[in-house]
Amino acid sequence: MASTSVSRTVPASPDRVWSLIGGFATLPDRLPSILESTPLEGGRVRRLKNPDGEVITERLVDFTEAERHYSYAILQAPFPVSGYVSTLRVHPVPGRDDAAEIQWSGRFHPDNATEDEVAGLYRDGLDALHKTLTA
Repeated sequence: MASTSVSRTVPASPDRVWSLIGGFATLPDRLPSILESTPLEGGRVRRLKNPDGEVITERLVDFTEAERHYSYAILQAPFPVSGYVSTLRVHPVPGRDDAAEIQWSGRFHPDNATEDEVAGLYRDGLDALHKTLTA
């Protein structure tokens, strides 16, 4: 099993960041590569569509509001990975009320994908979030 983790400090309080990313079906609000997110099964599953019309289905497997993190597993996707589980966390930055650290990590079996390719997706996602927060 492979794993990767990417983190980034953003210019917003942890509460503001969590209010933007803490909703499991809110990816289109911050990620341009996801055009649509449909919550299913009471919000525990999300069906996503990208600009190519491809469908990604993910299941929420852990959620902790107080600790500002959630984990999800990919059920169906056009990605070259299997057994994919990812976690998104928001941490306070010590001594700063106006900044938060976001950590996005994942474990997966690579099926023609590398850890660096998956990390690149995470970096792109955190870059998009940074742009959203500074717009």
